[in-house]
Amino acid sequence: QVQLVESGGGLVQAGGSLRLSCAASGRTLSNYAMAWFRQAPGKEREFVAAISWKGDITTYPDSEKGRFTTSRDNAKNTVYLQMNSLKPEDTAVYYCAAGRSAWGRGPHLYDYWGQGTQVTVSS
Repeated sequence: QVQLVESGGGLVQAGGSLRLSCAASGRTLSNYAMAWFRQAPGKEREFVAAISWKGDITTYPDSEKGRFTTSRDNAKNTVYLQMNSLKPEDTAVYYCAAGRSAWGRGPHLYDYWGQGTQVTVSS
């Protein structure tokens, strides 16, 4: 198994930036495709970003319009989510997820999940 721990969340004003980290332990991160999802109160879990095993391919929902960037450092067993130009509607708990054999935008593709980190964007 792989254990995932997110960090870097917090309170930020609209227009600000945050960088989330997801540290993995238990297995080598390079064996997993990684993704970020978020869930706001009363809403379904929403895809935010995904990155391939080597980090050479990323995918994002069209709605983000280049505001979010994910990257990974397999040597550090860590994945990052850089979030810029944050909006109040970005407020949610952000989760990282690891998938051994597939990757993409569906949460069902991922085998392991972190506990999440809260991001709150004030207007």
